[in-house]
Amino acid sequence: MKKSLVMLFILACTFYMIPSAVSAAPSAKAYEENIYDILVDRFNNGGQVLSEQVDLKDPKAYHGGDLKGIIEKLDDLQSLGFTMLSLSPIMANAPGAYEGYQPVDFKKLEKQFGSMNDLKKLVKEAHKRKMKIMLEFPPSYVSKESNLYKSPDKQDWFKGGTSSSTIKKAPWLENTVVINQDNPDAAAYLMASADFWIDQAGIDGLKIVAADQASHRFLHAFTDHVKQTKPGLILAASTLSGHDAKLIRDQQFDLVENDTVHQAVANTFLKPDQPVSRIYDTWEKSQNKGGLVFVDDKFSKRYTEAFAENGRNTMTVWKLALTYLYTAPGVPIIYQGTEIPMLGKDYPDNQHLVDFNAGDSDMKEFFTRISSLRSQFPALRHGDFSMVGSDNGMSVFKRTYKDETVYIAINNDSESRAVTIDGEDSGGRLRGLLGDNLVGEKNDQYKIGLARETAEVYVIESDKGLNWGFILPIVIIFLAFLFAVIVLSMKQKKHKEEEGA
Repeated sequence: MKKSLVMLFILACTFYMIPSAVSAAPSAKAYEENIYDILVDRFNNGGQVLSEQVDLKDPKAYHGGDLKGIIEKLDDLQSLGFTMLSLSPIMANAPGAYEGYQPVDFKKLEKQFGSMNDLKKLVKEAHKRKMKIMLEFPPSYVSKESNLYKSPDKQDWFKGGTSSSTIKKAPWLENTVVINQDNPDAAAYLMASADFWIDQAGIDGLKIVAADQASHRFLHAFTDHVKQTKPGLILAASTLSGHDAKLIRDQQFDLVENDTVHQAVANTFLKPDQPVSRIYDTWEKSQNKGGLVFVDDKFSKRYTEAFAENGRNTMTVWKLALTYLYTAPGVPIIYQGTEIPMLGKDYPDNQHLVDFNAGDSDMKEFFTRISSLRSQFPALRHGDFSMVGSDNGMSVFKRTYKDETVYIAINNDSESRAVTIDGEDSGGRLRGLLGDNLVGEKNDQYKIGLARETAEVYVIESDKGLNWGFILPIVIIFLAFLFAVIVLSMKQKKHKEEEGA
């Protein structure tokens, strides 16, 4: 008891101290990740034991996904190039709150998802595969069913109901109340809760839900505390409003959802002939030059559904969108089922259990290739970013890091397009890594041409002309074969003449 009081006193003092932005400075290591976003209840059922809360016919009830189900799919997710899994909140929730955003106990695991041993096993198995586990943590809201809210001595921990504008964007928050994070006791409880998951499960990251709705003073204290508790832990943030300027300016998080770029990417590839340059213009004006970049998420219509309504081909659009997400600044976070790819209209129709039997082999193969490129070339993770040319719906981007240069060409046009850019080195050429395209240098320039609705990633290599070391042996073998055929034909002819005589 005495130890707990001392800890509470320290946390409260930390909360009231002027926070240090230095200790919570973003880490470049976060940009090494490719993240897969999992809604635990709607991912995969590995436990086979369904409770009375599970009703597959009710879109707003539990559907049986659990931690064991995630463990079963680790190899598949690793093969697609994902290095980190982001899990929706797994703490104890109000009845029926399958999304996890109505917590009743911040230090207890929701029994629908399994046990603490299941979570520890998931982390252990992920680490065996050099993958990381991030948990979503919702510090701004608590369910009205929570004993915390019902406790008479904790009434000053809460501010009341959630605003109607917030509920419209997140309808499950209708049954929650706002936590008064400026109350030092409430703040200390939330920090201790974060410590619980970090210490008990050994997780690698926390994603703060609706960080834009939280007390700014609390966020400073919370991020500083977590970074000091476990240096190297990745801290990410999502927003409900899409307003991330303050979070970016104060550098409290390693990664913040880039909703501005998300909208630009999604709108651009919904239809053909939309200039890809619009995404760059949006990025250039945004304060968030990186963060979590995405095109599909668990709160809106599935992107495949959206562009299919415009008659666009599934593989065509996803190749364009994924090429941008995996090569432009930021960390790609891919909503579960994108690799299938899944359909679904607005919430909750966009949250079906993942149908793994309906997987698209071409989609999965492209995920493997594009993630491999991002891992292979540091410029695609840390490099400077610029647009070097455009032609209607086609744009070419350039990323440079140290002595490495990579070009990304994306043609969203309904016609073939070409962009001419300045050459880097005399005698060089561009080699395509997705479609094996080659672009030679002419007059110190490269003319990059792409067929309609295609994309390519290029690196610079020396143009050594024909590879005679490879070609000459083939020519010799061919000539020897031809000579042998001629000799054999002559012998057969001579043999026939002798028989005729």
